[in-house]
Amino acid sequence: MAAHVPTMLAMIIVSSLMMAASMAVVGWGRRRDGLGRWAAALLVNAIGHGLIMLRGLVPDLLSVVLGNLLLSCVFVGMIAAIRQFQGRPAGWGLLLVPPALVTGFVIAFIDNFAARVSFVGLVISLQAVWALATALERRDATVGRGQWLLVAGLALEAVVLSGRALLALSSTAVASGILQASALQTLTFLATFSVVLISSMGFVFMARDQADENNRIMAAIDPLTGVANRRSLISALDRDVSRAVRTREPIALMMVDIDHFKRVNDRYGHPVGDQVLCHVVEVLRGRVRAQDLVGRYGGEEFMVVLPDTTLLGAEQLARELCRAVAESRCRIGSTEGGSDTRTEPGGTNIAVTVSIGVFGGRLETGDSWDMLIAAADRALYQAKENGRNRVEVATGLRRPSAQRANLDNPETHPVSRY
Repeated sequence: MAAHVPTMLAMIIVSSLMMAASMAVVGWGRRRDGLGRWAAALLVNAIGHGLIMLRGLVPDLLSVVLGNLLLSCVFVGMIAAIRQFQGRPAGWGLLLVPPALVTGFVIAFIDNFAARVSFVGLVISLQAVWALATALERRDATVGRGQWLLVAGLALEAVVLSGRALLALSSTAVASGILQASALQTLTFLATFSVVLISSMGFVFMARDQADENNRIMAAIDPLTGVANRRSLISALDRDVSRAVRTREPIALMMVDIDHFKRVNDRYGHPVGDQVLCHVVEVLRGRVRAQDLVGRYGGEEFMVVLPDTTLLGAEQLARELCRAVAESRCRIGSTEGGSDTRTEPGGTNIAVTVSIGVFGGRLETGDSWDMLIAAADRALYQAKENGRNRVEVATGLRRPSAQRANLDNPETHPVSRY
């Protein structure tokens, strides 16, 4: 079955323009997700097919040469858009080689329709494969299923155009003119139409899913240290406490506070304070298990959630962490000298210590995440009261009402010291 070619060209032009306008609106002000480049590629696609539709009404230099050049440039824009989405440079020098080859060949064989169709179809099909390979190269880092719509459209275009290129020399398989109807012409333009719709929608979904993932990460991760923020910490602790109550497995919690952190900020400035925060996080994360969670609870205070961990195990780990931080020292770029610093080639080392409060054990029905935090926080308060750079362990929980009643009575705090 052969469809009316001018009608199919009009469909491609209109759909390309509408999709380009929609993507330009969605991607306005967002320069790193590739939507702008993809919209530009669709605009070029509409202009290129418009020139082909005017075959015989405008000079061949425009309809044949410029039209085919623009069709090749469509995939240049798509590959550049995919690479921008992936955070990679476009590599324009290599991308512009196929359009240059198409232009030279079309000019040389402007009077040989079959040769033009064969060569241009082959080049553009290879560009479609190039775009497909670019999308699949980092498929594991791309969230959502939009990438598979993108791949499906590009794969269909590559298969159809390569088949058309192979059959182009057969006078029965390909029409003698671009506007003459044939089954292969119909299939070719349907594939082009599918790229406009299927692949473009897939790319939009990719951008949306990536934006949603970025927002999720921003909502869950502390931007300075790269660990869980307070919101995600509490959410994870609530989940782990519920599981610990249900399974009767032990759970432990540490509250870690950097000693005299205000002095660091006052003496060296907040940028150095930020380096100290990141340094402590690096030490903590390097000594916990994969299933443990380190997060920034607030300011210079961190929380470590330890599922399936006894009080003894948590206390031993806390002592190791306390000692590791004290021995590691934080190297900064440049500071003023002082009694608590040691200058070495390449920067200055600041002595940093932490105080840690620990709670651990089996939970009972009715125990909640805030009770664990309160217990570990009481132990942390005791560690700071007892001189800092040490660990204190809370051996029991108090319900919130009892906690408030005894808040001002340190003698009632169930802690053990070392």
